[in-house]
This record gives sequence, structure tokens and C-alpha cells, in this order.
Amino acid sequence: MAATACSFHSALLPSSPNFRHHHRHPPVKARVSTSNKGLTRKKYQKETIKCAREFSDFVGGDLLKPDLGKWLSDVEEHKAIAIYPPHEGGYEGRYLNRLRYQGYRFLDLSARGLGDPETTLTKIHPVCPAHIGKQPIARWYFPPEVDYRLSLLPPDAKGLVVWILEAKVLSKAELQFLALLPTLRPKVRVIAECGNWRKFVWTPLKDIAGLTANEAL
Repeated sequence: MAATACSFHSALLPSSPNFRHHHRHPPVKARVSTSNKGLTRKKYQKETIKCAREFSDFVGGDLLKPDLGKWLSDVEEHKAIAIYPPHEGGYEGRYLNRLRYQGYRFLDLSARGLGDPETTLTKIHPVCPAHIGKQPIARWYFPPEVDYRLSLLPPDAKGLVVWILEAKVLSKAELQFLALLPTLRPKVRVIAECGNWRKFVWTPLKDIAGLTANEAL
């Protein structure tokens, strides 16, 4: 898109994060003048800052990407997706809501503290609750998270989306299991937040995990 050049005085520079060039103290330019007594004085003059703006900076980059159809088709085709939302967050809500409109239910989990994904999601796993030092260490057993949520799905639900937050801390072996989880549970889709980027992008999770096409089947 063609960029429009704008010029404004540095003293009026707003503090909004939408502006790309933001200086806490505006740059100044020194001008040397000599008085009648031979003394040298410096006068400082504020300069003008020029910046290039695009149409997406005024409207919003998320509104200029009609890619929700491609998003749905990729989720149905690959079944396990690695996403890279912007750092400020909020963009992924559009894609989450579109899956909800299709009839999916969600299981939100954080990769930090998840433990072994295979054990937590598909097997009966132990959990040790916190204690203050006076009680004996107890161990409670919980059902598989994915199988338990699948048993609670209503008849009109299309499937279960396992949304993994902060998946960038997972190892390659753990990401490989998440990429293979839709094969083990056909009604499950996996969305893993594997990092951040300037705009919302995604790729098949098997490519991030290093799985070949034959291993992903």
C-alpha cells in the first residue's frame, strides 16, 4: 500500500504506541552565536520529525486480512497448528471465535506446569497438591484431560480444540506428540502458541516439530 508522509513538530509528538518514532526528549539542534563582548552562546532549536504512515496504521492490521477462510481450511486439513500472534495480543481472539462459531469447544492449557503432555492429556496422571509442611505429602489421581473433555461434549459439538499457551517452552518431543494428538483422537484439534510475530501467522505444527509427512499420518 502506498505510504503517506506526515510531518509534525516534535514538541507535539504524542505518546501513543501507534507512532513508530517516539522520543522521550525531542532532538534539538544547536546554533552558535557570538555576542558583542566576544562570548559564545548556544541557542537550541527543535527539529521536525518526519515519519511514513500506512493505511493499516489508522484502520488496524487485523481488519485488512480476510484470511479467516484460509484459517478454517488449514485447521481442518492439518488438525494441529502452530500460531505466532503479535506481542500485544488480542488478534488471536478473531480466529478463536471463528472456530467457536463452527461448533468447537475449547480446552485452554498453559505449557508452563503442564508436565508431560502425553500423560496429562491421554492418561490417568497424579497431582501432588501444595502443603505447608505439616501435612504428609498427598497424591491425587486425575482422569485424562482430553478424554474427560471429549466425554462431556454435547451432541452438536464439532470437536474439541486444545489451545496450548506459551508452547514455546516445550521440547521438540513434546511438540511432536501434540502434532500427533489429532491422529490419536480424531475429534481433537491442537492450536499451540509457539512464539510471536509482527502479525498473526500460523504454520502446521508438524513442520515446527520436525515430523515428516509419513510420521504425521
